[in-house]
Amino acid sequence: MTDPGPRENGRGPRQKQPRIVAELGRPETPDETARRKAENTRKHYANQTAVNLTLSIVASLAVVLFLVLVVVRPGGTVNRQEIDYRSVAQSAESNVDVPLAAPVLPDGWTSNRADISTGTADGVATWYVGLITPTEQFIALEQGVDANATWVANAVQARPATGATTIAGLDWQVYDRRDGESPGNYAYSMTTTVDRSSYVLHGTADDVQFEQLATALAEQLADQTGDPS
Repeated sequence: MTDPGPRENGRGPRQKQPRIVAELGRPETPDETARRKAENTRKHYANQTAVNLTLSIVASLAVVLFLVLVVVRPGGTVNRQEIDYRSVAQSAESNVDVPLAAPVLPDGWTSNRADISTGTADGVATWYVGLITPTEQFIALEQGVDANATWVANAVQARPATGATTIAGLDWQVYDRRDGESPGNYAYSMTTTVDRSSYVLHGTADDVQFEQLATALAEQLADQTGDPS
């Protein structure tokens, strides 16, 4: 008799049984397996997106940090292009028939802007100087030639005066908005008129620095006319 070969427990070879899923308590169906694989793929791509987003944010912050380090010098001073406003004033005076404000200021004061606007809709030629104080505060000096009350109001953002002061012989209207909400570069303003020119100072500096600028302007006008008032 021919030997049929080895058997296990009198049966044929044992077949591999499907894996029982603990959450289900039974093997997965083909549809459940397909959904599980699709969900795993979705989670993988979602994680990759989150990682890429995080890397992008880190890269953006690195760029911002680099710009801050480049723009700000050691010691907290801002790296800016300094303007010789007095030379610009001499050149710009060919556009008007009055002297332009270019007071001599103490060491530590710098300018980051100086220009003149003519041919404007209101017909007022405006000379503008942006000044940075030794404590890194800002004061703008504006001079309107043959300016009217509307020009002055616009130059202080149409706010009523809060007081008055006299500095080096010049009478100024004061607009103090330091306690206001987001006053920006108009936290403190001063206006005065001498002959054909109206002068406006506005910025973020303290009273002492505004007084320094107003005094320097009065001295320049005194040199030009012999009497600033």
